[in-house]
Amino acid sequence: MAKVAVVYHSGYGHTKKQAEAIHAGAASVAGVEATLYAIDAEGNLGEEVWAALDAADAILFGSPTYMGGPSWQFKKFADASSKPWFGGKWKDKVAGGFTNSASMNGDKGSTLTYFFTLSQQQGMIWIGTGLMPANTKAATRNDINYLAGFAGALAQSPSDGSPEEGPLPGDLETAKIYGARVADYAQKTRG
Repeated sequence: MAKVAVVYHSGYGHTKKQAEAIHAGAASVAGVEATLYAIDAEGNLGEEVWAALDAADAILFGSPTYMGGPSWQFKKFADASSKPWFGGKWKDKVAGGFTNSASMNGDKGSTLTYFFTLSQQQGMIWIGTGLMPANTKAATRNDINYLAGFAGALAQSPSDGSPEEGPLPGDLETAKIYGARVADYAQKTRG
């Protein structure tokens, strides 16, 4: 059975909701065991989580985009990943990433680039969304890939909205599809 780890930080609960959708998509793939791992408010993970990441076939990285990049808590996690890097423990694992911010753009691309760079330093295999954007006149805000994420899943939540109000259903469905795509690749590379 392929193991997919979704490791993320969420400041206010919006990115957690997106992570849960990524997880649901990954878990929907037959023969895949998907697990969510939340980075705590101090940027820490337990030793058992590090062991689970080392044993995973795929790791999806998630964080809100704050000031044009991932949260400091996620950066602390990324810095701590130098220990598995030194031993080549994540080499050839499948990787992907997702992010949420209050603005439609909010420099989300910078956060995905950060995740991509982290994955490449680890020697991982990055998987994009494979989705066409919803960019016609007929498109609506709840269409799949309305925010046109190609490198990873993007979501937007109003700064004054609760996690129940955002991300919107189209962004969450995009996350589910992406989670399933990464899980499918993890299963293929395992066999």
